[in-house]
Amino acid sequence: MQEYTLGPVEQHFADLIWTHEPIASGELVKLCDKELAWKKSTTYTMLRRLCERGLFCNEEGMVRSLISKEAFQAKQSEKFVEEVFAGSLPQFLTAFSNNKRLSDKEVAALQALIDEQKEG
Repeated sequence: MQEYTLGPVEQHFADLIWTHEPIASGELVKLCDKELAWKKSTTYTMLRRLCERGLFCNEEGMVRSLISKEAFQAKQSEKFVEEVFAGSLPQFLTAFSNNKRLSDKEVAALQALIDEQKEG
């Protein structure tokens, strides 16, 4: 998979799959009718697109993810930091913390992550 961005509607659809997987494609159609007011053809068109992008697969009528939501979000984050901050996590954190004061809990979590990375 090369593209790690989803539009708002694609994201909602992907979240439905991640939440309910594995899910029969017929059940996904019913869920999308209920949640998104989509017709069967719309659901299958969106599913095909996201399968082509390597996020999901539809085999023998069962839809499942090829990448977890957490792994997808990690790739999105990496891409964002690479594109906006030339891959520099310190630059990202500096920009982020300039506009939002980090809580003691957030600082402790970041410090624990740094310590873990030093040890690993």
